[in-house]
This record gives sequence, structure tokens and C-alpha cells, in this order.
Amino acid sequence: MNRRTLVVATAAAAVALFAGGAAIYGGKTTPPTPAPSAAGDTLVRMHSPVMGPIAAPVTIVEFFDPSCEACRAFYPIVKQMMAQTGNDVRLVLRYTPLHQGSDEAVRILEAARKQNRFQPVLEALLARQPEWAVHGAPDLDKAWEVAAAAGLDLIKAKQDAVSPAVDNILAQDIADVRTNRIEQTPTFFVNGKPLSEFSPQGLYNLVKAELDALKAGS
Repeated sequence: MNRRTLVVATAAAAVALFAGGAAIYGGKTTPPTPAPSAAGDTLVRMHSPVMGPIAAPVTIVEFFDPSCEACRAFYPIVKQMMAQTGNDVRLVLRYTPLHQGSDEAVRILEAARKQNRFQPVLEALLARQPEWAVHGAPDLDKAWEVAAAAGLDLIKAKQDAVSPAVDNILAQDIADVRTNRIEQTPTFFVNGKPLSEFSPQGLYNLVKAELDALKAGS
């Protein structure tokens, strides 16, 4: 089975979640247009979580809300895409806490990162998202329980979660969300180019175009 077939098959499995899961405010669904002078400096920050090879030539930036159903649906698609492309693609996550309670979920993830448990806790929160990310009535105690079940030391994590460092990360990411005019999650950029066809296949196509361009220039 080739790369395209694998990605399309995974996308088909997630399409039900994807169709209604984007967290949109303001009623807009068009892709963002980055601020002309600032976007290149604000898509990726030194503090941003990175999954995949640091030096990968293709960077997917995802503006991400841990409470967002579509982010949950896209996660296995992006993970599979990265696995298929070897060392060529990395994922950078930018926190976009649009839902009530998402800021605390971000704090859980940052505390997990300090304990080198970021990916296990992220995947646990996404897998059990329906249990805690109830829109309008999030159960953050449940989110902490989920993180603990994924191996997080809660005593230390609850101290780290409210540190000035995490305050600064949240403040910077929210500022960059505004600068880049992000109005829904997930919003993707690939090597600085916004995803114009908002679908799993569209993301695959954009990543493939970047990979093909690299091969052509080598």
C-alpha cells in the first residue's frame, strides 16, 4: 500500500469527527492570511512543542486546542503522515485555547513536558477527550485524572502548571494566534504556507508538494 492510499484510508476513518469538529468563532471557515511582516517570526517559537526530527526540511505548524474534536481527529492522520515520511517532516504545536477550560489543559500538557511525558499525556487527553472536554462544562479534574493515568506525577505537575514560564507560553501563543489571524482549530501551515483545502487530503497534498519541491531542488 503506498503513502497516498494509507493517508486517504486514515482520513476516511476520521471524516465523521472532522466534519463537525472544528472549533470556529466568528463564523469564518476560510484559511487565514498571515500578517505580511510578522508571520515568519510568529508561526514557530523556541518554546513550541516539536514532534519529529528537529532538522526536518518540512514543518507542519498546527494551531491546536486540546478540547477540539477536529484536532483529535487529525492527530492520528498527521502522526501517520510523519511516520511515512521518515525524517522529512516535523510537527510544531501552537496552543490555541478557544474552548472553555482549554487553557488549563494546556497547562497540564506543559507540566507533562517538564516530566518528559508530553506525548503520552497528549495522546491520553485526546483519546479520552469526550470524558473531560464537554463544551460549556469541561471537567478539568477528569483531565488531571487522565494525565495521571498516563504517568504524570500530579503533585509536581500542579506546581509546574501554574509557573510563570507556563503563563508566558500561554500569553505568547495567544498573541501569535491573534497575529496570524487564527479563527479555528486546527489551522495548519506547511513550511509557512497556509492550508487552503481544509481536509485531511488537503494537508497531505500540501505536505507532498513541499516534499516534491525539495526533491526537485536537490
